[in-house]
Amino acid sequence: MAIEAARFSPSLAAAAFLARRPPPALFPFSLRRRIPLLHVLAGSSGGDGRVVALSSSELRKRRGLSSSSGAADPASDGDEKLRSLRRLFARPDVAIDAYIVPSQDAHQSEFIAECFMRRAYLTGFTGSAGTAVVTKDKAALWTDGRYFLQAEKELTHEWTLMRSGNHGVPTTSEWLNDVLPSGCRVGIDPFLFSFDAAEELKDSISNKNHELVLVRGMNLVDEIWGDARPEPPKEPTRVHDIKYAGIDVPSKLSFIRSHLTENGCDAVVISMLDEVAWLLNMRGSDVPHSPVFYSYLIVEVSTATLFVDSNKVSEDVLEHLEKAGVKLKPYEAIVSEVERLAEKGAKLWLDSSSVNAAIITAFKSSCDKHMKKKGKAGEKVEKEAYSDEPTGVENGALNAVYNVSPVTLAKSVKNEAEIEGMKNSHLRDAAALAEFWCWLEDEVCKSVPLTEVQVAEKLLEFRKKQDGFIETSFDTISGYGANGAVIHYRPTPEDCSSVGSDNLFLLDSGAQYIDGTTDITRTVHFGEPSPRQKECFTRVLQGHIALDQAVFPERTPGFVLDVLARSSLWKIGLDYRHGTGHGVGAALNVHEGPQSISYRYGNLTALQKGMIVSNEPGYYEDNSFGIRIENLLLIKELNLANSFGGISYLGFERLTFVPIQSKLIDVSLLSPSEINWVNDYHEEVWDKVSPLLSGDTRDWLWKNTRPILDVTHRYSHAQDIA
Repeated sequence: MAIEAARFSPSLAAAAFLARRPPPALFPFSLRRRIPLLHVLAGSSGGDGRVVALSSSELRKRRGLSSSSGAADPASDGDEKLRSLRRLFARPDVAIDAYIVPSQDAHQSEFIAECFMRRAYLTGFTGSAGTAVVTKDKAALWTDGRYFLQAEKELTHEWTLMRSGNHGVPTTSEWLNDVLPSGCRVGIDPFLFSFDAAEELKDSISNKNHELVLVRGMNLVDEIWGDARPEPPKEPTRVHDIKYAGIDVPSKLSFIRSHLTENGCDAVVISMLDEVAWLLNMRGSDVPHSPVFYSYLIVEVSTATLFVDSNKVSEDVLEHLEKAGVKLKPYEAIVSEVERLAEKGAKLWLDSSSVNAAIITAFKSSCDKHMKKKGKAGEKVEKEAYSDEPTGVENGALNAVYNVSPVTLAKSVKNEAEIEGMKNSHLRDAAALAEFWCWLEDEVCKSVPLTEVQVAEKLLEFRKKQDGFIETSFDTISGYGANGAVIHYRPTPEDCSSVGSDNLFLLDSGAQYIDGTTDITRTVHFGEPSPRQKECFTRVLQGHIALDQAVFPERTPGFVLDVLARSSLWKIGLDYRHGTGHGVGAALNVHEGPQSISYRYGNLTALQKGMIVSNEPGYYEDNSFGIRIENLLLIKELNLANSFGGISYLGFERLTFVPIQSKLIDVSLLSPSEINWVNDYHEEVWDKVSPLLSGDTRDWLWKNTRPILDVTHRYSHAQDIA
């Protein structure tokens, strides 16, 4: 699934302004500055300013586009939502001039429960990434290149679309500094911003003397949503069997506690949902596409406490947790528990890039109160709060270590059982996809009318037949023709195209199985592709091959490899607006950090043996077609003839085994080595997947895994005979 790699640092970016700097958790510990407290201060209101981007209505007018059915009607509730939100600005307990609405929940999740889709509710834009900002007289939405076309269609005329990353487009903080007069108050829900993101915003808007206001006790969008807001999820949790997890919970907790001891900490707060699920060998279904459950976890030197709705915990799960020495407390008790630890003088390990501002500010405030009671707050604490010493001192509000979660890297490096589960689930998934492509090709050739939605639903039917299938790992991207150019396109029954034989069809899909997680993209043409389409497809394929064959020394960060996937496109002046590879969880989130392969050079995380990444270069011509080729890769150590510098060298092992359509390949552009790669890959697909198939599907796989020179020769021979 195409994705910006910046989203897979230890936390997902809470706002577009974070794209301009490396994630804080990636800086060396000793270089990270002491973070000052967030303050809720008074300020003035009102203002006007210059808008540097066209409104969505103007964009649609120029392009001849209309708002999709998924967006709010400009003449109806779109106006009322903004009016209602702005009325709340004037309440004495709010008193703000602007409000920022990010996409995340309190855990910085990419996929979130429906009740937390506040930005989508407010704006009508349904893409997974974006930040909305509302002032007293303006409303703007920031999103990245994957969603430009979608946002143009879905946003109403009240909203200005800000294309993050494009030249001249301001960040959220730059825009606020531009449109608000000096001394205004900018409000956020502190649960929805990581502490780092909130601090970055606070610092950025202070250039115009604006103050960041933590609106506590309520979310303003929830206030206007009212009774129509969906209920929080209440699905039960389950135990993730040790044969798939590979390591038991006591061993994982012991690993975390060893890190606490090494860093002189008493406890660590873990807030990322996939980290909690991985550490406790549990899974859930609170969030679409991700087998996680809403919870927090605090691991102390001798105890561990899971903060979760007890109704989600069955007797089996409770027994599983009790054996590991894990206690239960209500989900809402996390803040009070952090405050209790502060009062005890406990030193916490906090990942400020993922733990939300509400938790960390509560801890810091309680530390201050505790130290004042002991008569030690005074000048010493104030002086240290703004010094350049390393974080993690044992005084007052700074009784914490700010560092990346110890779970993040451990989870990303898969153990033998997790790797085995990923391999097995990918083979079953390949069998389902072979059945699907065989069926679809036959239906299109018979001119059976099929919409993009019907095609996605049929794929789901084939996957459901596979052992261990749970759900899709993201909404299937089923895009025919121009829709394929919308990088994260999601068809709806009311507004989708039919799949035919006159243009390219892009299908990006994945599944959650009991033992693994899959993510694959293929682009096909059921008729005769144009020379332009074949050239673009082949250059995307060349980038895919170059990355697949990469050999690199250990400690290499992913951004170093990104150029391999783009260079063939660059040679003719083409490119794509998304990262090349993201991490993938083992029977967990389809997108995970900290590793990535992207043109964004801020992520310095080294690729390591046992990590899994996607390989998905693409090319997209607006209003015409889209191309993407995606496999998942396991990083492995290579046995080479030399070992320069005494270090290990790494490469990739493929996990995905589905044919790449040969008719789209311009063989004249390929080198002999690239031709061999295609033929070797297809031979491996046949060897691994054909034993799982029979009948027409097996015949289809045979036809689509023949050597490409044979295919070319047979095609030319047929032309000669004709």
